[in-house]
Amino acid sequence: MRPVIKLFISILIPLAVGSIAGIFTASSVKDWFLLLNKPSFNPPSWLFGPVWTILYILMGISFYLIWINNKDVAKKRICYVYYWIQLLLNFLWSFLFFFFKNPGLALIDIVVLLTTIVLTTVSFHKVSKAAARLLIPYILWVSFATALNFEIWRMN
Repeated sequence: MRPVIKLFISILIPLAVGSIAGIFTASSVKDWFLLLNKPSFNPPSWLFGPVWTILYILMGISFYLIWINNKDVAKKRICYVYYWIQLLLNFLWSFLFFFFKNPGLALIDIVVLLTTIVLTTVSFHKVSKAAARLLIPYILWVSFATALNFEIWRMN
């Protein structure tokens, strides 16, 4: 498979995951979420779409760098496992928080997600330092989102 096709697939998958989750959770954002008590550091709603789009693209490029790397196959397998687990947890969070309207379960998910992102980054670092660095904004944003999720859960 040509590298450009691998890059396209690598970026398309996380964008598709985010888009599908967004479609199924959009209605709650417009009603239920608006009624929740939120902390003062809650960003404006318009910010989430662009931030997540950038993060999904960075995730995809990061995955691509692992995919095309010719290093130890066993190390790459570990990278793949962590990557797919974190992507699944990312997808699940939207449903738990917005679709099922359960910030408590979403909080458990996002703590596990954050841990898995860190493990993904550590495993990626063993194969490609550049791939690992591309995940740093993701770690920072999900750390912020974890604090936000906690406060929303606590306040409601």
